[in-house]
This record gives sequence, C-alpha cells and structure tokens, in this order.
Amino acid sequence: MEYRYNTNISDYKFSVSDLALTRQQQDFYEVNGYLVIPKLIPDYLLDRCCNRFMDLCYDRVPRNQITMMKDISRMKVGGQGEYLFAKAQDLLWDEEFYEYARFPKMLDYIESFIGPNVMAMHSMFINKQPDIGTNSSRHPVHQDLHYFPFRPANLIVAAWTACVPVTVDNGCLYVLPGTHTGDLYPHNYPEPKYGEINKMYHEAKISNDYDDHKKVFLEMDKGDTVFFHPLLLHGSGINKTQDLRKVISVHYASSNCHYIDVSGTTQDNIKNEIIDVMAKKGIRNVDYTFAWKHRCRLIRGVKANLLDIGYNYNYKQKKLSVDTGLGSGHFDSDDNANWQLLVTSPAKRINSPGTSPNPKISNNKNISL
Repeated sequence: MEYRYNTNISDYKFSVSDLALTRQQQDFYEVNGYLVIPKLIPDYLLDRCCNRFMDLCYDRVPRNQITMMKDISRMKVGGQGEYLFAKAQDLLWDEEFYEYARFPKMLDYIESFIGPNVMAMHSMFINKQPDIGTNSSRHPVHQDLHYFPFRPANLIVAAWTACVPVTVDNGCLYVLPGTHTGDLYPHNYPEPKYGEINKMYHEAKISNDYDDHKKVFLEMDKGDTVFFHPLLLHGSGINKTQDLRKVISVHYASSNCHYIDVSGTTQDNIKNEIIDVMAKKGIRNVDYTFAWKHRCRLIRGVKANLLDIGYNYNYKQKKLSVDTGLGSGHFDSDDNANWQLLVTSPAKRINSPGTSPNPKISNNKNISL
C-alpha cells in the first residue's frame, strides 16, 4: 500500500511533509536549518564511492563528464593520485556514485524537505587533504545558494554524508544554526593573508550580525548524513591529521523550482568564473544555466521546470552529445565556437508546458534549453 502523508502542514516553512521526518525533526530543522541522521547510508555503498574516487584519481576508469579538482597546495608540491585531488564534481551520470544519489531511504528525507519531484542538481566527492601548513584544506564560511541560479531556496536541500569518521581535527563541517532564515550574502575569495584557497571556495562577506551565533561542529561517524538549507552559513576547518577526510554530497531541488538570471547580482562573480571554466573546456556562448542543466538529473517524481541535459563532450570532434528530455542530438561548433543543436531523434517525453516536441535551436549565442 502506498504511504500517504500530510502535505498540508501549515506550521513549517522549510519542510513540506512528514514522510520521513518526525515532528521533533521538523521542529529542529525549522529553527536551526540543518538535521543530522545517524547511520543513514550503509558502509558498502560508501566503500563503493570511495573506491570509485580512487579509480578516478589513478585513471583506472574514464572520467567522462566528471570534473576532478586539485588541491592548490598539493599541486605545487607535486602531489599525486589521491594526494593531489581535493574533489570530484558532477557525479550523477556515473552509475557508481548515482547509487548514493538515489538511495531510497535518503530520498524519503529529501522528499520530506522539498516535495515529491526531486532533481539532483549538484554532486561532489570531497577528499579533504591533510593540510601542509598553507590552510588550503579549509572551506571558509559560505552559503551554498551563492552558487545556484535557481529558486526558491526553500525547495533546495543538501545531503552531506561522512564516508569516514569526521572530527574537528580532520576538518568536520561546522554550521551557524538559524542563519538559514537570513539573506544571501555577497561572496568572494578570502584575503591571501589567511592562506591559500582552492578554486571556487568563496567566503561569505558577513557583517558582525552573527557574532553571537556560535559555530556548531558536526562530528559524524561513517554513514551519518546531515541535511541543510542552502542559506545556512557553514564551512569546514583545516585537516590537522595525516589522513584523508572523505565525504560525498548531493544538492537536491524540487523540479518545480525555476532558473533565474543572476547577472547584476552578488552571484555575478561565480557565474563568470564558471562560464570561464566552461570556455576553457571548449564550451562557449552558453548561459550560466547551461552549466546546471548538464550536471543535474531527475531522481524521483516528474520533471517540471528544471530540465536536465545528459551529455558527453568529444574534444577531438568538437561535438557535444546531449539528451534534453525533449529529444536527443548533438552540438557542433564551428571555428568561431558558435554552438548549434542538431536534434536527431524526436521527443520521448514532454513534462514542461509550452515546449515543442521538435525543438530547433541553431546559432544561438545564448543556448537555453
């Protein structure tokens, strides 16, 4: 029998149902903006994710669309393999990591926060390096919404799971409870005097408003998972041990969310930084939302506004194969790096009102599917 739950709870702003949450858990999340669930993810699944990351570090498997990000300090001293890479991103089209993103018990919690139509929007395996005295292993205090060109914020939630025990010593997550009820702050790189910083590790430029908010350090055992709101101020300290601190995380959003134009806002800097990274990969003349549509994936329910694009980019052929959910095809680039979508098969499903079953997009300087 299908489980039915109350979707008309009017008391809560930051969760939508009691599918997996108790009243006490909803109360806690409402006030604090985060919630830790012990031993949610089984060891075998986390071990598979750790092994996959190792395979990627040592080129034992193709990386495909996964982005491997190096620790800036380790790179300078010639680090290799797992002692070079700080993070793997865009994991959702890798079937090993996908098993984490779609783990049913976790999705029940996700559905409780954001509703039944669940898109996984951002994914990463974080491999915090033992710090070598440069402070590069830290992640300054920040809000995840700074990176996201979609809203509303209350229909977005992060899942962050410890793959090994995480402690204050190895740089566990810390949170500032209750800050999810505030505004999105401007972010930028911290001042160099505080040490080296990895790419896109921006810091919230907060005032003294939160001097009275004490950090809560979330020490967690393997399999423990913390869910948190995208406006919650949080970060992590340096890894003072000699062991690698491994975590896997996915941000989820309701497919009923919508993309926004962040141009001219405090998010302009991260938008431009990501577009520059895409250009270096040969993907030019696309807008910021393209970066998100290619990395997201429907996990549960139906698509609505947040369409995903499954893709593979062939650098030699300058061809980007895509599946938009409306039809599949590829982008070709000419010498001027203008992209053209050539649809090669008809639509299999249409879930968004007003879309055409035969989209034709050619020579657009801003491609928005």
